[in-house]
Amino acid sequence: MSNSYRNIKNIAIIGILALVSCLGLHGQNNIVDEVVWMVGDEPILHSDVEYQKIRMLSEGVRMEEDPDCFIPEQLAVQMLFLNQAKIDSITVDESSITRYVEADLQGMIGQIGSKEKLEEYFGKNLSQIREDRRRMVRNNEIVRSMQQKIASNLSVSPSEIRNFYNSLPADSIPFVPTLVEVQKISRTPSISLSEIDRIKERLRSFSADINEGKSTFSSLARLYSQDNRTAAQGGEYGFVPKTSLETEFARVVFDLSDTKRVSQVIKTEEGYHIVQLIEKRGDLINFRHILLRPEVANEALEKEVMKLDSIGTLITKSDISFEKAVDEYSQDEKTINNNGLLINENYQSNLSGSSLFSMEDLPQDISRQVANLRIGEISRPFIMINDKGNKEVVLIKLKNRNEAHRANLQVDFQTIKAMALESKRNKVLDEWVRTQQKKTFIEVKEKYRNCNFRYSGWIHDNK
Repeated sequence: MSNSYRNIKNIAIIGILALVSCLGLHGQNNIVDEVVWMVGDEPILHSDVEYQKIRMLSEGVRMEEDPDCFIPEQLAVQMLFLNQAKIDSITVDESSITRYVEADLQGMIGQIGSKEKLEEYFGKNLSQIREDRRRMVRNNEIVRSMQQKIASNLSVSPSEIRNFYNSLPADSIPFVPTLVEVQKISRTPSISLSEIDRIKERLRSFSADINEGKSTFSSLARLYSQDNRTAAQGGEYGFVPKTSLETEFARVVFDLSDTKRVSQVIKTEEGYHIVQLIEKRGDLINFRHILLRPEVANEALEKEVMKLDSIGTLITKSDISFEKAVDEYSQDEKTINNNGLLINENYQSNLSGSSLFSMEDLPQDISRQVANLRIGEISRPFIMINDKGNKEVVLIKLKNRNEAHRANLQVDFQTIKAMALESKRNKVLDEWVRTQQKKTFIEVKEKYRNCNFRYSGWIHDNK
C-alpha cells in the first residue's frame, strides 16, 4: 500500500479529511454501540463516529462543522463506494493496513491517556478495538481503489491546466514547500554469531519459563520485547492475514494450534521472535510475540563507517560515480536497483510513490544531513535506525533541491496539472455520489435527520 491514503479532497477518505474541532471527552461514559445509519447493506455504528472524533483530536485537526453531522455523512459517502466495490470485487493489500492501525491505536491511547481508558471508553478490549480499526482502515483503502477505478480515464489538456491556474484566486495558489531528491548508499554491520546465539538463548529461556508456568507471555513481552508497537499490550499483535507477515514468520505462526505453548525462535528482518497463539478466525490470526534485536558491536559499526568514508573519498575525487558505488557497495535492497534513489513511502503524503520528499517526509536522520548539503554534495557516513528498527551505516547524496515558492506554470507545471486533474476528478466523483444516493437504500436515525448535509438526498422515504 505504498501509494495509499493520498490527499483526496472533499471525498470520503476519512483518514485524511479535516473532521473534528475541540472534542473534549470529559463527561462521556463508555459507548453503547448502535446502528445510526444504513447505506445499502452497510451499517454505520455510533462507535465508528466516536473513533473518528478521537482520532482527529489526536491529530490536532480542527473543523467548523458539527462532527455528529459531518462524520456520519462522510462515512455514508464511503459506504456508497464500498457497496460498488463489492460488486466490482475490489481487494486491498493487508500488510500496510496493519502498520497503520498500530500507529493509529498508539495515537488514540496517547490522546485518551491509557489503554485501559480507551477500552473503558469504547466498552471493548484492545483486540476488539484493533479489529474495528482494521475494518475502518481497510474500508478507506477499498474506497480509494474504487475511486481510482471510477476516475481512471480522466485527463486534462494544456489549455484546461492554464484555465484552471488562471481561475485560482491569488491566495489559493499553493505554496510549494522545499522538495528534495536523495540518493543513498547503505551498509549493514555484521553481527557476531555469539551475539545471535545469546539472543536465541534468551528467547528460549523465556519460552521455558512460560511453558513451565513461571512467567506469562504477556508479562515478559511488556518487560523485554523491543517491538514498541505491541510491547505495552503484552505483545498482542491483533488479527492479521498471512499475507501481512513475512513468509517464514507466517508459516510458523499459522502452524500453531496450542494457545498455551510457545513457538520456536523465528528470524525476520526486524530480529528474532517467539510467538504464542491467541486465536484463529478464518483466514485471520491473532498472536502475542516477543521481539529481541541482536546488538551491533561498536567495532562492526566503525568498520562500515570507515568503509563508507573511503568510498565517499573516491566519489569526491571522481574516481567512481555515486551510482557506480551504489551498484558495487550498497546493501539496501529497496534502492540498489534505482541508483540509490529514495522513494517516498509516506502514504499520508501526496508525494507518496515519487522520488520527491518534503523535509518532513524524510527520515529524521537523513533530513538532518540533507539540510547541510548543496545539490550534488555527499554527506559523511552516519549511523541511523532503519524502518525495521535496526542500525545501518549510510552515505547520502543530495541529487536535487527545489526551494519553497508559490506555484507557477513555468516551474510547477506538473504540480498544477495534478491540481487541475484532482479538481476534475472530484467533480466526477461528486456527481457519482449524487447519482448513487438515488439508487441506494438509505436509512438515517432520527437524531441525524436535521443536519445541514453537503449532499442532499440522504433522507429517503423507504416505506
